[in-house]
Amino acid sequence: MESRNHKERIAHIFDSYCKRCLKRNTLDLQRKDKKQYEREASFSELSANELASLAVEDEYFRGAYVFDVLGESVGVTDTDLAVALDKLPADRREIVLMSFFFDMTDKEIADKLNMARRTVAYRRTSSLEKLKKFMESE
Repeated sequence: MESRNHKERIAHIFDSYCKRCLKRNTLDLQRKDKKQYEREASFSELSANELASLAVEDEYFRGAYVFDVLGESVGVTDTDLAVALDKLPADRREIVLMSFFFDMTDKEIADKLNMARRTVAYRRTSSLEKLKKFMESE
């Protein structure tokens, strides 16, 4: 009989301990939420200047020259490079852009454009030489 009372007493003590822990955790969370609520402001409460200071605009392609390659847009932000690329014939420019912007091998480019790999390699290297000469002259 005494062991049963002892077990019940231990169970009540443990139950009481758990309830205290839960109550303290609840109070901690309520305090934390209250502090956060005091620091936060609703967007509807902000002035126009405060809202404007939070806004961010992406500038990825602002001022970039855009070339179409394989139905995708390639943005070049360097003006000198973009002008030099624009002076190349379209087929050679496409090969250079596919090589450097899409990291395609000569074989992959040749397959896409239905030409020999060696032709792609020749056009790419000769186009790069033309680009280099043009860029050095400016």
